[in-house]
Amino acid sequence: METLHGNSDERRLVFVLVHGAWHHGGHWAATAEELRRRGHKVHAPTVTGHGPGAARNVTHTDGVASIVDYLDEHQLNEIVLVGHSFGGTIISKVAEQIPDRIRRLVYFNAFVLPDGGSVFDEIPRDMARMMRRSLVDGTVMLPFEMWRERFVNDADLAVATRTFRTLSPEPVAMLEDHLDLRQFYKLLDAGRLRSSYLYATDDNSLPPGEASGWHPRFSSRLGLCRLVQMPGSHEALLTRPGLLARKLVEAGRD
Repeated sequence: METLHGNSDERRLVFVLVHGAWHHGGHWAATAEELRRRGHKVHAPTVTGHGPGAARNVTHTDGVASIVDYLDEHQLNEIVLVGHSFGGTIISKVAEQIPDRIRRLVYFNAFVLPDGGSVFDEIPRDMARMMRRSLVDGTVMLPFEMWRERFVNDADLAVATRTFRTLSPEPVAMLEDHLDLRQFYKLLDAGRLRSSYLYATDDNSLPPGEASGWHPRFSSRLGLCRLVQMPGSHEALLTRPGLLARKLVEAGRD
């Protein structure tokens, strides 16, 4: 494996960054730039059904297929596959299909669902009700107040407002679909998938605590995994891209 600048502690990695709900691949731009500056290769595809003008009548299976197709089209191997938030559900299913092409899975404040689970099963009921009240044409939108207070709580109002305008309605099926993850957990148990959990400690998008927050609730489902922590909100990819890039390397390296 090629090293960077003669530094044996940091080897050239191939990152594939999978975004969360309401986001698209472009939201990774600043973080991807930092990773490339450090010498790594970076891809940030958009999950089908996401981004401005995308068709929204899609399922979770469609979303997974769009990422597998991207990896095939670009002939990517030895991948550090990163999932942010909802993106964690995508990378778990992608890993079932191409386990031998993945160097490591990295869950960045991401959902690690149990077999048969859905995203809506894992979020507070009041949050799910609020989202469902916004249901229009099979999509749900995040209210600005929730975005500002829970998602970008480490940014000022101007940044919160500007970034909110870049979000798009989320196909509700992505959050409601219950996932068969038996193969994913078989691969984990067999040691065929290595994983890391990257936890931004100021994340308030889910209520903090062992039973309701991101860590250790989701990280513990990975079994033996590497835990990396950093300060920052759920949207550290927008508010702290330089630090996030460094921590992604810590999470993704051997």
